Amino acid sequence: MLFASACGKKESQESEKKQPEKEKAAIKKTAPLTGVETNIVPPERAVAVTINNHPDARPQSGLSQADIVYEALAEGNVTRFLAIFQSEKPENIGPVRSARQYFIDLSKGYDALYVAHGYSPEAEQTLKSGAIDNINGIQHDGTLFKRADFRKAPHNSYITFKNIEKGANDAGYDMDKAPKPLDFLSDEEAGSLEGEAAENLKVAYSQNQTFIAEYHYDSQEEKYTRSSGGAETVEYDNDQPVLLDNVIVIEAAHTVKDEEGRRGIDLTSGGKAYVFQKGIIQEAEWKNENGRILPYKNGEAMKLVSGKTWINIVPELTMVSFE
Repeated sequence: MLFASACGKKESQESEKKQPEKEKAAIKKTAPLTGVETNIVPPERAVAVTINNHPDARPQSGLSQADIVYEALAEGNVTRFLAIFQSEKPENIGPVRSARQYFIDLSKGYDALYVAHGYSPEAEQTLKSGAIDNINGIQHDGTLFKRADFRKAPHNSYITFKNIEKGANDAGYDMDKAPKPLDFLSDEEAGSLEGEAAENLKVAYSQNQTFIAEYHYDSQEEKYTRSSGGAETVEYDNDQPVLLDNVIVIEAAHTVKDEEGRRGIDLTSGGKAYVFQKGIIQEAEWKNENGRILPYKNGEAMKLVSGKTWINIVPELTMVSFE
């Protein structure tokens, strides 16, 4: 019996050794930036992409699969997105737009590979200094980046996730290390959140309806939907809506950098914030923790609801209304 037991254990160990690597890679685990169980397969490094939000670039591709999206003013009243991908790999991402220094800084907070097409003068210096691993369409237009024929430049630059991985491999970037996990509420904690009811909120980057972002909480789905310019934010290819679990709005000092109206944003000093979760609002403060914008309440870090997060960066919280 002892001999049979030993043989059985040995056969089991040998079977585990022979288990295909793909099967091992498909073992479910919790995604660090969403807190949701997922089948992450290598590479596990986060990828951050600057995505165009000009009306001529809508609807975009890839936003619904981003773990975290930052929305910030780029120039004038026009906003851009920094979409951070880790738990999902969209087939196509874009339109991709040019880099800004604050998008680079936010990407570094997740040790992400940064992807953009073009750059401001300040961002160009940072990228060329090697401060962050990056792939840029200026060097790879027509190769890694492709121009869509259904849109006009500069609103037609796209990149596939496969080409992002190819570009990273060609450049010798390490793509195996996952980002440090965020903190998430348990299901019980998320179900007992307290605050003022706020199922509809509006972030007015401009008096122009085109750049007013609106969010609606669907109590049945327990998700927020997003719209701008009166149209729901969906995927270009399949009309899949962007569904969110956390909507955060932070107030940060803005400056105008040049004659083009490019913005500078202070993302280090901290300030006031609103946190929308489960159809309620909580007033909070935000802090920059090693490049990450995180909410705090009464001096303690707030946890996120498991799922996807959208962070709006505004010059003043007076631009935000809710009911």
